[in-house]
Amino acid sequence: MALLALGINHKTAPLEVREKVAFAPEQLVDALEHARASGRLREIAILSTCNRTELYCSTDAAGLESLLQWLGDYHHLAPAMLAQCIYAHWDQDAARHMMRVASGLDSLVLGEPQILGQLKSAYALSQDQGLAGAELGRLFQQTFAVAKQVRTDTAIGQNPVSVAYAAVSLAQHIFSDLGSSRALLIGAGETIELVARHLSRAGVRSMIVANRTLGRAQALADSVGGRAIVLADIPRVLAEADIVISSTASQLPILGKGAVEDALKKRKHKPVFMVDIAVPRDIEPQVGELDDVYLYSVDDLKDVIEENQRSRETAALEAEEIIARGALAFMRQLRELDAVDTLTALRSRGETLRDEALEQAMKLLRNGKPADQVLELLANRLTNKMLHSPTIQLRKAGAEGREEMLQLVQELYQLSDSADAK
Repeated sequence: MALLALGINHKTAPLEVREKVAFAPEQLVDALEHARASGRLREIAILSTCNRTELYCSTDAAGLESLLQWLGDYHHLAPAMLAQCIYAHWDQDAARHMMRVASGLDSLVLGEPQILGQLKSAYALSQDQGLAGAELGRLFQQTFAVAKQVRTDTAIGQNPVSVAYAAVSLAQHIFSDLGSSRALLIGAGETIELVARHLSRAGVRSMIVANRTLGRAQALADSVGGRAIVLADIPRVLAEADIVISSTASQLPILGKGAVEDALKKRKHKPVFMVDIAVPRDIEPQVGELDDVYLYSVDDLKDVIEENQRSRETAALEAEEIIARGALAFMRQLRELDAVDTLTALRSRGETLRDEALEQAMKLLRNGKPADQVLELLANRLTNKMLHSPTIQLRKAGAEGREEMLQLVQELYQLSDSADAK
Protein backbone atom coordinates (compact mmCIF):
# COMPACT_ATOMS: atom_id res chain seq x y z
CA MET A 1 0.00 0.00 0.00
CA ALA A 2 1.10 3.58 -0.69
CA LEU A 3 0.00 7.10 0.23
CA LEU A 4 -1.84 9.07 -2.44
CA ALA A 5 -2.96 12.71 -2.56
CA LEU A 6 -5.44 13.24 -5.41
CA GLY A 7 -7.19 16.51 -6.16
CA ILE A 8 -7.96 19.63 -8.15
CA ASN A 9 -7.41 23.23 -7.07
CA HIS A 10 -7.52 26.84 -8.24
CA LYS A 11 -4.34 26.31 -10.24
CA THR A 12 -5.58 23.34 -12.25
CA ALA A 13 -9.31 23.99 -12.68
CA PRO A 14 -11.57 27.03 -13.19
CA LEU A 15 -14.38 27.84 -10.77
CA GLU A 16 -17.09 26.18 -12.89
CA VAL A 17 -15.22 22.85 -12.65
CA ARG A 18 -14.24 23.17 -8.99
CA GLU A 19 -17.83 23.78 -7.91
CA LYS A 20 -18.92 20.56 -9.66
CA VAL A 21 -16.31 18.51 -7.79
CA ALA A 22 -16.83 20.16 -4.40
CA PHE A 23 -18.41 18.21 -1.53
CA ALA A 24 -20.97 20.04 0.61
CA PRO A 25 -20.38 19.49 4.37
CA GLU A 26 -23.52 17.37 4.63
CA GLN A 27 -22.25 15.13 1.79
CA LEU A 28 -18.92 14.21 3.33
CA VAL A 29 -20.00 11.27 5.51
CA ASP A 30 -21.91 9.75 2.60
CA ALA A 31 -18.96 10.37 0.27
CA LEU A 32 -16.52 8.67 2.64
CA GLU A 33 -18.82 5.63 2.87
CA HIS A 34 -19.14 5.43 -0.91
CA ALA A 35 -15.39 5.77 -1.32
CA ARG A 36 -14.83 2.95 1.17
CA ALA A 37 -17.24 0.73 -0.78
CA SER A 38 -15.51 1.50 -4.09
CA GLY A 39 -12.62 -0.79 -3.12
CA ARG A 40 -8.80 -0.53 -3.24
CA LEU A 41 -8.85 1.99 -0.38
CA ARG A 42 -7.63 1.15 3.09
CA GLU A 43 -7.79 4.69 4.47
CA ILE A 44 -9.23 7.96 3.13
CA ALA A 45 -9.91 11.57 4.14
CA ILE A 46 -11.58 14.27 2.04
CA LEU A 47 -10.77 17.98 2.07
CA SER A 48 -13.21 20.23 0.19
CA THR A 49 -12.91 24.04 0.22
CA CYS A 50 -13.72 26.85 -2.18
CA ASN A 51 -10.34 26.49 -3.86
CA ARG A 52 -9.64 22.77 -3.75
CA THR A 53 -11.04 19.27 -3.41
CA GLU A 54 -8.46 16.70 -2.33
CA LEU A 55 -8.57 13.05 -1.31
CA TYR A 56 -5.83 11.59 0.88
CA CYS A 57 -5.65 7.82 0.74
CA SER A 58 -3.76 4.68 1.56
CA THR A 59 -4.12 2.51 -1.54
CA ASP A 60 -2.20 0.48 -4.11
CA ALA A 61 -0.91 1.42 -7.56
CA ALA A 62 -4.25 0.62 -9.19
CA GLY A 63 -6.11 2.77 -6.66
CA LEU A 64 -5.63 5.97 -8.66
CA GLU A 65 -7.75 4.82 -11.57
CA SER A 66 -10.36 3.36 -9.23
CA LEU A 67 -10.53 6.56 -7.18
CA LEU A 68 -10.79 8.75 -10.27
CA GLN A 69 -13.64 6.61 -11.56
CA TRP A 70 -15.42 6.86 -8.20
CA LEU A 71 -15.00 10.65 -8.05
CA GLY A 72 -16.47 11.02 -11.53
CA ASP A 73 -19.38 8.69 -10.76
CA TYR A 74 -20.16 10.43 -7.48
CA HIS A 75 -20.36 13.86 -9.08
CA HIS A 76 -21.76 12.59 -12.42
CA LEU A 77 -18.68 13.75 -14.30
CA ALA A 78 -16.72 11.98 -17.03
CA PRO A 79 -13.36 10.70 -15.69
CA ALA A 80 -11.75 11.97 -18.91
CA MET A 81 -12.85 15.50 -18.04
CA LEU A 82 -11.50 15.17 -14.50
CA ALA A 83 -8.22 13.76 -15.78
CA GLN A 84 -7.51 17.07 -17.54
CA CYS A 85 -7.35 19.02 -14.28
CA ILE A 86 -6.49 16.42 -11.66
CA TYR A 87 -3.12 15.94 -9.95
CA ALA A 88 -1.82 12.93 -8.07
CA HIS A 89 1.11 12.73 -5.65
CA TRP A 90 2.50 9.52 -4.13
CA ASP A 91 4.34 8.83 -0.87
CA GLN A 92 7.00 11.49 -0.16
CA ASP A 93 5.52 13.80 -2.80
CA ALA A 94 2.08 13.30 -1.23
CA ALA A 95 3.48 14.17 2.21
CA ARG A 96 5.23 17.27 0.87
CA HIS A 97 2.09 18.41 -0.98
CA MET A 98 -0.08 17.96 2.09
CA MET A 99 2.40 19.90 4.25
CA ARG A 100 2.45 22.71 1.69
CA VAL A 101 -1.34 22.81 1.75
CA ALA A 102 -1.46 22.86 5.57
CA SER A 103 1.13 25.64 5.70
CA GLY A 104 -0.79 27.79 3.22
CA LEU A 105 1.90 27.57 0.52
CA ASP A 106 -0.49 26.05 -2.02
CA SER A 107 -3.36 28.43 -1.26
CA LEU A 108 -4.76 31.18 -3.44
CA VAL A 109 -3.65 33.50 -0.64
CA LEU A 110 -0.08 32.59 0.28
CA GLY A 111 0.19 31.63 3.92
CA GLU A 112 -3.53 31.84 4.77
CA PRO A 113 -4.21 30.06 8.07
CA GLN A 114 -7.76 28.76 7.55
CA ILE A 115 -6.72 25.72 5.53
CA LEU A 116 -4.98 24.14 8.53
CA GLY A 117 -8.23 24.12 10.50
CA GLN A 118 -10.06 22.67 7.50
CA LEU A 119 -7.47 19.89 7.25
CA LYS A 120 -7.90 19.12 10.93
CA SER A 121 -11.67 18.89 10.44
CA ALA A 122 -11.19 16.55 7.46
CA TYR A 123 -8.96 14.29 9.55
CA ALA A 124 -11.36 14.31 12.51
CA LEU A 125 -14.29 13.30 10.28
CA SER A 126 -12.27 10.49 8.72
CA GLN A 127 -11.34 9.29 12.22
CA ASP A 128 -15.00 9.35 13.28
CA GLN A 129 -15.87 7.15 10.32
CA GLY A 130 -13.05 4.71 11.09
CA LEU A 131 -11.21 5.58 7.88
CA ALA A 132 -8.05 7.19 9.23
CA GLY A 133 -5.74 4.40 10.33
CA ALA A 134 -2.06 4.27 11.22
CA GLU A 135 -0.67 5.51 7.89
CA LEU A 136 -2.95 8.51 7.40
CA GLY A 137 -2.79 9.21 11.12
CA ARG A 138 1.01 9.52 11.03
CA LEU A 139 0.81 11.65 7.86
CA PHE A 140 -1.71 14.07 9.34
CA GLN A 141 0.13 14.38 12.66
CA GLN A 142 3.46 15.05 10.92
CA THR A 143 1.70 17.54 8.64
CA PHE A 144 0.23 19.43 11.58
CA ALA A 145 3.60 19.50 13.33
CA VAL A 146 5.36 20.87 10.23
CA ALA A 147 2.65 23.50 9.65
CA LYS A 148 3.04 24.63 13.27
CA GLN A 149 6.81 24.92 12.82
CA VAL A 150 6.32 26.97 9.65
CA ARG A 151 4.02 29.38 11.53
CA THR A 152 6.44 29.60 14.44
CA ASP A 153 9.76 29.85 12.60
CA THR A 154 8.83 32.00 9.58
CA ALA A 155 6.89 35.21 8.90
CA ILE A 156 4.42 33.42 6.64
CA GLY A 157 1.53 34.21 8.99
CA GLN A 158 2.29 37.88 9.51
CA ASN A 159 0.19 40.66 7.95
CA PRO A 160 -3.25 39.09 7.50
CA VAL A 161 -3.94 38.11 3.91
CA SER A 162 -6.82 35.80 3.04
CA VAL A 163 -9.70 35.64 0.62
CA ALA A 164 -11.70 37.50 3.27
CA TYR A 165 -8.99 40.14 3.62
CA ALA A 166 -8.71 40.47 -0.17
CA ALA A 167 -12.45 41.03 -0.46
CA VAL A 168 -12.37 43.82 2.12
CA SER A 169 -9.21 45.29 0.57
CA LEU A 170 -11.01 45.48 -2.78
CA ALA A 171 -13.95 47.21 -1.11
CA GLN A 172 -11.55 49.80 0.31
CA HIS A 173 -10.34 50.57 -3.21
CA ILE A 174 -13.90 51.11 -4.42
CA PHE A 175 -15.34 53.05 -1.47
CA SER A 176 -13.50 56.15 -0.33
CA ASP A 177 -15.13 55.95 3.11
CA LEU A 178 -16.11 52.51 4.37
CA GLY A 179 -17.36 54.09 7.58
CA SER A 180 -20.48 55.31 5.82
CA SER A 181 -21.09 52.04 3.94
CA ARG A 182 -23.53 49.34 4.97
CA ALA A 183 -22.63 45.67 4.53
CA LEU A 184 -24.74 42.54 4.11
CA LEU A 185 -22.86 39.34 4.95
CA ILE A 186 -24.43 36.09 3.80
CA GLY A 187 -23.34 33.06 5.80
CA ALA A 188 -21.86 32.72 9.28
CA GLY A 189 -18.90 30.39 8.78
CA GLU A 190 -15.18 31.04 9.31
CA THR A 191 -14.74 33.03 6.10
CA ILE A 192 -17.62 35.39 6.84
CA GLU A 193 -16.39 35.77 10.42
CA LEU A 194 -13.04 36.93 9.02
CA VAL A 195 -14.82 39.27 6.60
CA ALA A 196 -16.80 40.78 9.47
CA ARG A 197 -13.65 41.36 11.52
CA HIS A 198 -11.80 42.96 8.61
CA LEU A 199 -14.77 45.17 7.76
CA SER A 200 -15.06 46.25 11.37
CA ARG A 201 -11.35 47.15 11.49
CA ALA A 202 -11.77 49.05 8.20
CA GLY A 203 -14.43 51.22 9.80
CA VAL A 204 -17.73 49.63 8.72
CA ARG A 205 -20.22 50.11 11.53
CA SER A 206 -23.46 48.93 9.93
CA MET A 207 -23.57 45.19 9.19
CA ILE A 208 -26.36 42.69 8.62
CA VAL A 209 -25.58 38.98 8.92
CA ALA A 210 -27.90 36.58 7.08
CA ASN A 211 -27.74 32.86 7.72
CA ARG A 212 -29.86 29.76 7.42
CA THR A 213 -30.02 29.50 11.22
CA LEU A 214 -30.70 32.71 13.10
CA GLY A 215 -28.67 31.66 16.18
CA ARG A 216 -25.31 31.59 14.39
CA ALA A 217 -26.12 34.79 12.54
CA GLN A 218 -26.99 36.49 15.84
CA ALA A 219 -23.76 35.38 17.51
CA LEU A 220 -21.66 36.84 14.69
CA ALA A 221 -23.76 39.99 14.44
CA ASP A 222 -23.40 40.61 18.18
CA SER A 223 -19.61 40.41 17.90
CA VAL A 224 -19.53 43.30 15.39
CA GLY A 225 -22.49 45.31 16.61
CA GLY A 226 -24.70 44.31 13.68
CA ARG A 227 -28.11 42.69 13.29
CA ALA A 228 -29.09 39.17 12.27
CA ILE A 229 -31.66 37.84 9.83
CA VAL A 230 -32.46 34.52 8.17
CA LEU A 231 -31.79 33.95 4.48
CA ALA A 232 -35.45 34.34 3.60
CA ASP A 233 -35.32 37.97 4.77
CA ILE A 234 -32.52 38.98 2.36
CA PRO A 235 -34.87 40.50 -0.28
CA ARG A 236 -36.31 42.77 2.40
CA VAL A 237 -32.92 44.27 3.39
CA LEU A 238 -30.93 43.93 0.16
CA ALA A 239 -31.62 47.51 -0.92
CA GLU A 240 -29.90 48.77 2.25
CA ALA A 241 -26.56 47.15 1.39
CA ASP A 242 -23.70 48.95 -0.34
CA ILE A 243 -21.48 45.89 0.13
CA VAL A 244 -22.64 42.27 -0.19
CA ILE A 245 -20.19 39.47 0.61
CA SER A 246 -21.42 35.88 0.53
CA SER A 247 -19.91 32.55 1.57
CA THR A 248 -22.28 29.69 2.34
CA ALA A 249 -22.26 25.95 1.69
CA SER A 250 -25.49 26.13 -0.31
CA GLN A 251 -25.67 23.98 -3.43
CA LEU A 252 -28.03 26.50 -5.08
CA PRO A 253 -27.65 30.28 -5.56
CA ILE A 254 -28.85 32.47 -2.68
CA LEU A 255 -29.17 35.65 -4.76
CA GLY A 256 -30.69 35.77 -8.22
CA LYS A 257 -30.73 38.47 -10.87
CA GLY A 258 -34.38 39.35 -10.25
CA ALA A 259 -33.94 40.01 -6.53
CA VAL A 260 -30.93 42.25 -7.18
CA GLU A 261 -32.82 44.17 -9.90
CA ASP A 262 -35.63 44.89 -7.44
CA ALA A 263 -33.11 46.11 -4.84
CA LEU A 264 -31.40 48.40 -7.36
CA LYS A 265 -34.71 50.06 -8.18
CA LYS A 266 -35.27 50.78 -4.48
CA ARG A 267 -31.71 52.16 -4.26
CA LYS A 268 -32.39 54.34 -7.31
CA HIS A 269 -29.52 52.54 -9.00
CA LYS A 270 -26.92 53.47 -6.41
CA PRO A 271 -24.01 51.04 -7.10
CA VAL A 272 -23.54 47.86 -5.11
CA PHE A 273 -20.24 46.02 -4.55
CA MET A 274 -20.64 42.23 -4.33
CA VAL A 275 -18.13 39.48 -3.66
CA ASP A 276 -19.13 35.83 -3.99
CA ILE A 277 -16.54 33.71 -2.14
CA ALA A 278 -18.64 30.53 -2.18
CA VAL A 279 -18.07 27.39 -4.25
CA PRO A 280 -20.62 26.55 -5.64
CA ARG A 281 -21.50 30.20 -6.20
CA ASP A 282 -24.08 31.93 -3.99
CA ILE A 283 -24.80 34.74 -6.46
CA GLU A 284 -25.99 33.98 -9.98
CA PRO A 285 -23.28 35.02 -12.50
CA GLN A 286 -25.97 36.95 -14.44
CA VAL A 287 -26.11 39.46 -11.58
CA GLY A 288 -22.77 40.76 -12.85
CA GLU A 289 -24.49 41.83 -16.07
CA LEU A 290 -26.51 44.50 -14.23
CA ASP A 291 -25.34 48.07 -14.72
CA ASP A 292 -24.99 49.15 -11.14
CA VAL A 293 -23.48 45.97 -9.73
CA TYR A 294 -19.75 45.25 -9.34
CA LEU A 295 -19.66 41.47 -8.84
CA TYR A 296 -16.44 39.61 -8.06
CA SER A 297 -15.93 35.85 -7.65
CA VAL A 298 -13.14 33.98 -5.88
CA ASP A 299 -11.13 33.92 -9.11
CA ASP A 300 -11.55 37.69 -9.57
CA LEU A 301 -9.72 38.31 -6.29
CA LYS A 302 -6.45 36.96 -7.69
CA ASP A 303 -5.00 40.36 -8.61
CA VAL A 304 -5.57 41.71 -5.09
CA ILE A 305 -4.16 38.57 -3.58
CA GLU A 306 -1.03 38.53 -5.75
CA GLU A 307 -0.09 41.97 -4.50
CA ASN A 308 -0.30 40.78 -0.90
CA GLN A 309 1.61 37.59 -1.65
CA ARG A 310 4.81 39.40 -2.52
CA SER A 311 5.38 40.30 1.12
CA ARG A 312 5.42 36.60 2.02
CA GLU A 313 7.69 35.21 -0.67
CA THR A 314 10.86 35.22 1.44
CA ALA A 315 9.04 33.48 4.27
CA ALA A 316 7.67 30.96 1.78
CA LEU A 317 11.19 29.99 0.72
CA GLU A 318 12.10 29.34 4.35
CA ALA A 319 8.89 27.37 4.78
CA GLU A 320 9.69 25.20 1.75
CA GLU A 321 12.95 24.14 3.39
CA ILE A 322 11.11 23.19 6.60
CA ILE A 323 8.56 21.22 4.59
CA ALA A 324 11.22 19.40 2.56
CA ARG A 325 12.90 18.29 5.80
CA GLY A 326 9.53 17.35 7.29
CA ALA A 327 8.53 15.20 4.32
CA LEU A 328 11.92 13.49 4.33
CA ALA A 329 11.67 12.80 8.08
CA PHE A 330 8.16 11.40 7.61
CA MET A 331 9.27 8.95 4.93
CA ARG A 332 12.23 7.94 7.08
CA GLN A 333 9.79 7.16 9.91
CA LEU A 334 7.64 5.09 7.55
CA ARG A 335 10.63 3.11 6.32
CA GLU A 336 11.72 2.50 9.90
CA LEU A 337 8.23 1.21 10.68
CA ASP A 338 8.37 -1.04 7.60
CA ALA A 339 11.50 -2.63 9.10
CA VAL A 340 9.77 -3.39 12.42
CA ASP A 341 8.00 -6.54 11.14
CA THR A 342 11.24 -7.92 9.76
CA LEU A 343 13.13 -7.12 12.95
CA THR A 344 10.40 -8.74 15.04
CA ALA A 345 10.50 -11.91 12.92
CA LEU A 346 14.32 -11.99 13.06
CA ARG A 347 14.34 -11.65 16.83
CA SER A 348 11.64 -14.33 17.18
CA ARG A 349 13.66 -16.71 14.99
CA GLY A 350 16.77 -16.08 17.06
CA GLU A 351 14.94 -16.68 20.32
CA THR A 352 13.46 -19.95 18.99
CA LEU A 353 16.90 -21.25 18.00
CA ARG A 354 18.30 -20.11 21.36
CA ASP A 355 15.57 -21.95 23.30
CA GLU A 356 16.05 -25.15 21.28
CA ALA A 357 19.83 -25.13 21.82
CA LEU A 358 19.41 -24.33 25.52
CA GLU A 359 16.94 -27.19 26.00
CA GLN A 360 19.40 -29.63 24.43
CA ALA A 361 22.19 -28.31 26.65
CA MET A 362 20.09 -28.71 29.80
CA LYS A 363 19.37 -32.33 28.90
CA LEU A 364 23.08 -33.02 28.51
CA LEU A 365 23.78 -31.43 31.89
CA ARG A 366 21.06 -33.52 33.55
CA ASN A 367 22.64 -36.63 32.00
CA GLY A 368 25.95 -35.79 33.65
CA LYS A 369 27.81 -34.30 30.70
CA PRO A 370 30.65 -32.02 31.92
CA ALA A 371 29.62 -28.35 31.94
CA ASP A 372 32.57 -27.15 29.83
CA GLN A 373 31.74 -29.66 27.09
CA VAL A 374 28.06 -28.69 27.19
CA LEU A 375 28.93 -25.00 26.87
CA GLU A 376 31.16 -25.74 23.88
CA LEU A 377 28.42 -27.81 22.22
CA LEU A 378 25.84 -25.10 22.98
CA ALA A 379 27.99 -22.42 21.37
CA ASN A 380 28.73 -24.52 18.28
CA ARG A 381 25.13 -25.61 17.75
CA LEU A 382 23.75 -22.11 18.22
CA THR A 383 26.31 -20.66 15.81
CA ASN A 384 25.61 -23.33 13.20
CA LYS A 385 21.84 -22.96 13.44
CA MET A 386 21.97 -19.15 13.26
CA LEU A 387 24.30 -19.16 10.24
CA HIS A 388 22.90 -22.15 8.33
CA SER A 389 20.19 -20.38 6.30
CA PRO A 390 22.18 -17.13 5.72
CA THR A 391 25.15 -19.20 4.52
CA ILE A 392 23.04 -21.03 1.93
CA GLN A 393 21.48 -17.77 0.70
CA LEU A 394 24.84 -15.97 0.52
CA ARG A 395 26.41 -18.79 -1.50
CA LYS A 396 23.44 -18.63 -3.87
CA ALA A 397 23.75 -14.84 -4.13
CA GLY A 398 27.46 -15.16 -4.87
CA ALA A 399 26.83 -17.71 -7.60
CA GLU A 400 24.24 -15.42 -9.17
CA GLY A 401 26.49 -12.37 -8.99
CA ARG A 402 24.23 -10.51 -6.56
CA GLU A 403 27.03 -8.54 -4.94
CA GLU A 404 24.63 -6.10 -3.32
CA MET A 405 23.48 -8.85 -0.91
CA LEU A 406 27.06 -9.70 0.00
CA GLN A 407 27.83 -6.03 0.61
CA LEU A 408 24.68 -5.68 2.73
CA VAL A 409 25.72 -8.55 4.98
CA GLN A 410 29.19 -7.04 5.34
CA GLU A 411 27.55 -3.77 6.37
CA LEU A 412 25.08 -5.45 8.77
CA TYR A 413 27.77 -7.44 10.58
CA GLN A 414 30.56 -4.87 10.07
CA LEU A 415 32.70 -7.60 8.46
CA SER A 416 34.88 -5.15 6.54
CA ASP A 417 35.72 -3.41 9.85
CA SER A 418 36.69 -6.78 11.35
CA ALA A 419 38.92 -7.55 8.37
CA ASP A 420 40.58 -4.14 8.62
CA ALA A 421 41.21 -4.68 12.34
CA LYS A 422 43.10 -7.86 11.56
